[in-house]
Amino acid sequence: MLARDFFSLYETYCPKELAMAGDPVGLQIGTLDKEIKRLMVTLDIREQTVAEAIAKDVDVILAKHPVIFRPLANLTDLDTQEKIVLDLAQAGIAVYTSHTNIDIVENGLNDWFCELLNITETENLTDFGLGRVGTITPQTLGEFSEAIKKVFNLDGLSIVSYDKSLSQEIKRVAICGGSGGKFYTDAIQKSADVYITGDIYYHTAHDMLAEKIVAIDPGHHIEVLFIRKVAEILREFATDVTIIESKSNTNPFVQF
Repeated sequence: MLARDFFSLYETYCPKELAMAGDPVGLQIGTLDKEIKRLMVTLDIREQTVAEAIAKDVDVILAKHPVIFRPLANLTDLDTQEKIVLDLAQAGIAVYTSHTNIDIVENGLNDWFCELLNITETENLTDFGLGRVGTITPQTLGEFSEAIKKVFNLDGLSIVSYDKSLSQEIKRVAICGGSGGKFYTDAIQKSADVYITGDIYYHTAHDMLAEKIVAIDPGHHIEVLFIRKVAEILREFATDVTIIESKSNTNPFVQF
């Protein structure tokens, strides 16, 4: 199948136009005017991802996180990030990114999070569609935190709360995959008892508690769910393209 036709099908499900302003989505490296037989889905593109793609004879990578997020000043093998791009180009591997559009689209990443956590009666968290907010069976913050650890196979997580007993009852939950700390005010406006998102800054955590909302930071890497779920979708409309789920571990954090 021609890559252009393949991604046209993908974009009927997840249009590029849904992405937030300035977000680099779509083709980032290579060309869409090529036949593809093997596509690999990944969360991140790092050195180990590139090696995996080359070893598996991949024609194109579909990644959630853009491999080029900020403009490159040069393209050499002297800088790690530049070398990643250079190695992909030299190997003839195209890269297509689906970033905030997969967060916003209906039946996208945030909806999949809600399904796993049994968050129902959902609505958009923000006006532009990022994140979700809904209800759960009433339970304590501690019980819900344990459920999150189990669902995402986590050894630990960070809880933004002064109450170390975690006894607060919660029933309305907001969630935004990735780094969504700045949207906590939206969670407050939607009457959430708790807000789940990654990369919460220290001072933002203080601001959250001052505004009387607790939060859970399970880490940015829970977005790895993107790999399995997007691969399932791709297999539905591309029977003549082999869809490979990346096995490279790109989580930069180890919990003890």
